[in-house]
Amino acid sequence: MIRCLFNKARAGISAAILLLTVQVVFSQTGVPTVVVLEGEVVDINGDAVISARVLFEVAGVLRTEALTQADGRFKINIGDTRSATLRVFAVGFAPYETAWSLQNVTPSLTIMLRPAGVAGQVVISASRVESRIGDTPASISVLSSREITNSPNVTLDDSLRQIPGFQLFRRTSSRVANPTAQGVSLRGLGASGASRALVLADGIPLNDPFGGWVYWGRVPRESVQRVEVLRGGASSLYGSGALGGAVNIITRRPEAPKLTLSASAGSQATAEASLFVGTVWKKWGFSAAAEVFRTGGYVPVAEGVRGPIDVKADSARLSLDARVDRKFGENAEAFGRTNYFAEDRGNGTPAQTNRTHIRDHSVGGSFTSNTIGSLSAKLFGGTQVYDQTFTAVSSDRTSESLLRIQRVPAQVLGLSGQWNRTYGTANTVVAGIDAREVRGFSDETVIVQGSAVSFVSSGGRERTYAFFGEDIIHIGRKISFVGKLRYDRWNNLGASSTTTSLTNPDQVTVTLFPDRTESAWSPQFSILYRPSENFSVFGSAYKSFRAPTLNELYRSFRVGNVLTRANENLSAERLTGGEGGVLVESTSRRSSTRATAFWSEVDRSIANVTLSVTPSLITRQRQNLGRTRSRGLEIDLELRPSDSLKLIAGYLFVDAEVLEFPGGDSLDGRMIPQIARHQYSFQAVYAKPSLFDLTVQGRGSSRQFDDDQNLFALARYFTLDARISRRIRNGFEIFAAFENILNSKYEVGRTPLVTVGSPVTARVGFRLSLGRN
Repeated sequence: MIRCLFNKARAGISAAILLLTVQVVFSQTGVPTVVVLEGEVVDINGDAVISARVLFEVAGVLRTEALTQADGRFKINIGDTRSATLRVFAVGFAPYETAWSLQNVTPSLTIMLRPAGVAGQVVISASRVESRIGDTPASISVLSSREITNSPNVTLDDSLRQIPGFQLFRRTSSRVANPTAQGVSLRGLGASGASRALVLADGIPLNDPFGGWVYWGRVPRESVQRVEVLRGGASSLYGSGALGGAVNIITRRPEAPKLTLSASAGSQATAEASLFVGTVWKKWGFSAAAEVFRTGGYVPVAEGVRGPIDVKADSARLSLDARVDRKFGENAEAFGRTNYFAEDRGNGTPAQTNRTHIRDHSVGGSFTSNTIGSLSAKLFGGTQVYDQTFTAVSSDRTSESLLRIQRVPAQVLGLSGQWNRTYGTANTVVAGIDAREVRGFSDETVIVQGSAVSFVSSGGRERTYAFFGEDIIHIGRKISFVGKLRYDRWNNLGASSTTTSLTNPDQVTVTLFPDRTESAWSPQFSILYRPSENFSVFGSAYKSFRAPTLNELYRSFRVGNVLTRANENLSAERLTGGEGGVLVESTSRRSSTRATAFWSEVDRSIANVTLSVTPSLITRQRQNLGRTRSRGLEIDLELRPSDSLKLIAGYLFVDAEVLEFPGGDSLDGRMIPQIARHQYSFQAVYAKPSLFDLTVQGRGSSRQFDDDQNLFALARYFTLDARISRRIRNGFEIFAAFENILNSKYEVGRTPLVTVGSPVTARVGFRLSLGRN
């Protein structure tokens, strides 16, 4: 028996090394008859690369193959093969190919897998089935778990702000922002608190069912495998909510025992910890995740106008998640999952607070057959309660008066099913159904001069049914056509508003709102031309929509001295858009450039329209604008000068304006609120495990307006963040993270009260990683 061990090559970030042991068994005549190849695939950190495919081909024909196991090792019998082509494929790495010969086996031979370029990254959000970015006619960005770990930011939404065009309702982070201001806007569509992009966790909607906003702390960071951001109308596959795109958070699936724990503490009395643990036993998989976070916050009101009543906006939250998976043979599996989320926030004055409790559960399964294709189904549901208080602050900001105490209970139940099948190598068909029902009410106690005078309960139900289909056609290796079509129909039922006097219980006023029905067809057609592995160009045209939420229809709210009224007559927003883009990569996969030009018009865009202005109160109402337009250019650049250094930059130019307003021409030509014409970001990552890892990133934007009439301008801003870590031993590192290093003072709101972003913050902590990835 002859053993040849291939030693580790030089260190390189995110590289993987294939260690081989060749066993040759000789016959009595001395001629080799059986060759057994053993090996292990690991990354530079020593973690096993699981499910990597190792293939041996002879004259272009597959001879044999193997998958690496939970420990990263494989064993393969290649018979009497003397020479062959060895190929290795692993998700996240570029394909590797080399000529292999038994006669030329040497102990020093090393095979290194380099990171996949942008075009080679595998995503599922663009078509609801796996595809490479380079083969996908869409603008999509991926944030990996390592990039999230190396980010200086403590919240997921702040990490995602490095992607051009991604923003929340305001510039404020979810760390201190009111939950109702945490909706996502992509490509300058604007936001009114409700998200204009659908946010999913493993394909299940994460948007608040009542209000459409997003609780970014619901998914513990250590459980996140990657985040995919699809920019551009996506209602053709995802329906309402995906007006401007979709954000899909993909969580970890343990294939071997694994534990990761990170914890940190720092300025503003901030402390956090995130945990993921998972294992497998026979055909079962178990995983659990948890995250706790608290911060004392900062005073959000600008120094020049704040008063004694202004205090720090603090917050605390807890997220728990558990999942069980069960495999049935090689082709079927099922899962069950449960999640709990709790959050408490102070909103900058002693009496303005909010609190949330969410419980949700989901079950599902999938089955794959060569005959019928792949089938999957998910059933999900949950309950939540949102509590908030509203006050009026005196003009000199020395006192406040409680106005309303609000409670919003809501329930959601949903179902999704999908079938897909690939015919040959040129055609993939996808079809599915979605159904969901949401129930919610806003229960408010109205307070006048310190006494409760009335109780108002407003709300209703929303029931949605939808079906969709998709056809992906490849013509050779260079041309792809994708056609998508979805039909949604939704009903608003049982809506009412009841006002009960608390001083005269016999005085009750009930308003019944008529049931409403709307529907939408969402088509999309895309084409991609890829003449080489390093170049592709695509074009796409689509229609998209967003139905008004129960919150927009029936719940009024107040922030500071701005009162925003509900509107039960709102109609769905309808988007018509198109885009064209190009992706260019170097042959070495060390650099890539993506540029996408886009255009979209939204009919009946929902916005907060100013009705009246007084020194003590600004009154607005949610209304359908006539027509808005967003058009522009987004650019993503990535450069890897070496295995240790990666440079990323992004830029968005967007011209977002109101084209037509049915209430007159007072808003025509105005910029859409909260949208800056120029937005940019950059990031430099240096990773040398033997020394340290360093991330430096910056982002900024030009001037934008906080209101529909473009009276309250927010000046341009720029912030710089950094994180440095040092590995003490395998699996354990310490780090320090800094946000807004330059201590930039920038505006995040003007109502007309000026609020500002967080000053410089610093944290120190550790991260522990045990087991195999």
